[in-house]
Amino acid sequence: MILTFLLLLLFSNGLSNRPDTSILYSRIGILIIFYSLISTYTTLYITYLEKGIGLYGGLFNITAVTQVFQMFILIICGIILLMTSFYPRKKYIGDSTSMIDILFKKVKQYINIINKASEQFTIIEYALIIIFVISGATLLLASGDLGSIYLCIELQSFSLYIISSMHRNSESSTGSALTYFLLGGLSSCFILLGIGLIYANSGLTNLDGIYSIISDSDRYVDYSTWYMHSYVFYSLLLISVGFLFKIGAAPFHWWSPDVYDGVPTIVTTFIAILGKIAILVLLLELVQYTSCLLHSTVQYYSWTTSLSISCFLSLIIGTILGLTQTRIKRLLAYSTISHVGFILLALIVHSIDSYQAYIFYIFQYIVTNLNAFMIIIAIGFSLYLYYTNVSEYNNLPEKNNSPIQLISQLKGYFSINPVLALCLVITMFSFIGLPPLIGFFGKQMILTTALDNNKTILVLIGVLTSVIGAVYYLTVIKTIYFDKSEYEKTYMYLDISLSNIFSITLSIINLGIISFIFIPDELLNMCNLLSIITFSAT
Repeated sequence: MILTFLLLLLFSNGLSNRPDTSILYSRIGILIIFYSLISTYTTLYITYLEKGIGLYGGLFNITAVTQVFQMFILIICGIILLMTSFYPRKKYIGDSTSMIDILFKKVKQYINIINKASEQFTIIEYALIIIFVISGATLLLASGDLGSIYLCIELQSFSLYIISSMHRNSESSTGSALTYFLLGGLSSCFILLGIGLIYANSGLTNLDGIYSIISDSDRYVDYSTWYMHSYVFYSLLLISVGFLFKIGAAPFHWWSPDVYDGVPTIVTTFIAILGKIAILVLLLELVQYTSCLLHSTVQYYSWTTSLSISCFLSLIIGTILGLTQTRIKRLLAYSTISHVGFILLALIVHSIDSYQAYIFYIFQYIVTNLNAFMIIIAIGFSLYLYYTNVSEYNNLPEKNNSPIQLISQLKGYFSINPVLALCLVITMFSFIGLPPLIGFFGKQMILTTALDNNKTILVLIGVLTSVIGAVYYLTVIKTIYFDKSEYEKTYMYLDISLSNIFSITLSIINLGIISFIFIPDELLNMCNLLSIITFSAT
């Protein structure tokens, strides 16, 4: 369904050259996502999808796990599209305004603040490229062949490259998009090289056939002319390097802080979220179906050892380098690296409990990270009627597309908008893992399962980095609540607030983060069921 809508939207974009229709196209994109979500939900029969359904000769394999994560991706994309589908601000005149103020202070000339918008509100291809990203991500979830995996991951990646460079007049956006494209192309080379080695050794690209060979690798030791087990290990190692590039895990993380900081904030939201979900689910499948190599007599160590090294480095680098950051999006980039370390920690344990923790952590972290970026965008919109004498704030490059770039710009923001400041504080506390917020349960589940499976060193590193990482989150909270504000109101008789769509969306997400402790059963039961299906499928 989504591919049909994508084709129609492509034709429509090609026949339109009016930039004022961008918001209309974003709303059409939301409708496409809504219909696709309904279609996916109606086909979610977990009983029948337990073993999976193969499509197109095994190129794709539909399971309950892929369906649930497809719904999750659609919901996340729909929420992000809300930010470009409706005007972000609404204006009202203060109660103390008199008719004289209205007539002589020319309130009407400021009516354009409602329409004051970033460049993404004028790019008609914006919704189209986002639908391309969704198509690549949802197809990647269900890929059952190395060829389809590579094509889908490139569809997703190229769409993200394009959306990163759509702000053509932005030097920083163009430079960051070029960096993202070059390093993303390098990671794709690793993936393609690994696929080529597997095909050259086994003559197979279908994952089911490759899993069958791996499970019987001990039998083929003496048949070196036909099959060499070491090729599979090195091939999966190369493919995992490419995947770690894509998700920004250490030591392949160096592109993410620069790209996050250089592109517009709303584009950063897509790169930070959509670029990871499908790859993390695919990594779960690869690790689960190749876990038999752990017990193989022909393999001294598994390729998942590389994930353990990446987990260790991600926890260390994401925490230590995050302490030195003064720019908010670079801080969130290193925060993401640290959290990817926790996700990888759950992935290398190989148990039902660890897979449940893995799936749950992906759900909670993606939602919390989305909330953080939405709040930063909302803060930028809310400061439109405020001015400051700090030249550093006034001379920020690309200020229209990324109004909030420095952590110091949040000084005293509690006095301007207490509710929005409280939402950001809740998000920071969830990142820290403070009970009873949802982030605490994610970290607790991962650390518990890792400790039960003798990953003591990584658990200690995880606990220490959580404590140390709390410092830069608390720095943001201290800046918001305890520093003096450097902003002053421009027009005392005029005020603005966030639009209803922004306010309602942020309210629902923050209530979910806070109230998870009261209604945990639904999400935990779903994660447990998906982990059992994944674990029992081998």
